[in-house]
Amino acid sequence: MGGPGTSGGGPDVSPLMLALLAAIALLGPMPHPDTNGDFLAFAETPRRPGNLLARTGIVGHSAQGRPIEVHQVGDPKWPGKLLVFGCIHGDECGAAALEPTINGCPDPSADILLVPNLDPDGSAAHSRLNTHGVDLNRNFNSGWRPAGVSGDPEYAGPRPFSEPETRLAARIVHGIEPAATIWFHQFRGARPFVRAWGQSIAAGRHFAALAGMPFRAMRWPAGTGPNWQNHRFAAPAFVVELTQGRLKPQMRGRLAKALVRMGRRVRED
Repeated sequence: MGGPGTSGGGPDVSPLMLALLAAIALLGPMPHPDTNGDFLAFAETPRRPGNLLARTGIVGHSAQGRPIEVHQVGDPKWPGKLLVFGCIHGDECGAAALEPTINGCPDPSADILLVPNLDPDGSAAHSRLNTHGVDLNRNFNSGWRPAGVSGDPEYAGPRPFSEPETRLAARIVHGIEPAATIWFHQFRGARPFVRAWGQSIAAGRHFAALAGMPFRAMRWPAGTGPNWQNHRFAAPAFVVELTQGRLKPQMRGRLAKALVRMGRRVRED
């Protein structure tokens, strides 16, 4: 027999509670806010002689258990931090090796944190997708909608934040609370450009000028990382679209300097 509040062998759940549970199931697991950023403590160690050079820490793992790192370059004392995602699609990782330095030296006037590769499983498989066949840049919960099936180029996953990599990206953003975020991609085009929308247009235009690239005002696709950030945070987040293949030394140097100068800009703001 059932005890108090039960009917037969199970609990008596109200229709309202059932609807709430169904909504939670649709949303999927939400990213841990972790606003104190303890898992990023390595990036906050005080600057001392000899330790200005990049610090590196493993902050999480991919679905297959590969490490995902954050590199910190500059002086962590600055509150205005620049966050850079070098790669979110496994076959678009030309910016993963970027070093935000000038002439090989970190800039003490900025604090830049770089996630070289958010999709190491995709990179290992030479795939745009993660190991579950999900396009990570369609798996965030802002504007998310079902799209495709596993393995399709823009498969959004079974629900928002279904993937450990996107949950980790959200945790990094919450932990760092960056003054600006740059997401790097690569596309089948002849010339790189910067794109942004809404509140991020001014910052996107500024970085485009620093990097010597054209700028395009473009709406965010559903479920993308910048879409999520622009709807949840006041700080700008925008995209740099590079051409395919490895970065040429001249472009690598140009982008490194632009990142350092952007880091100075957000520190001052």
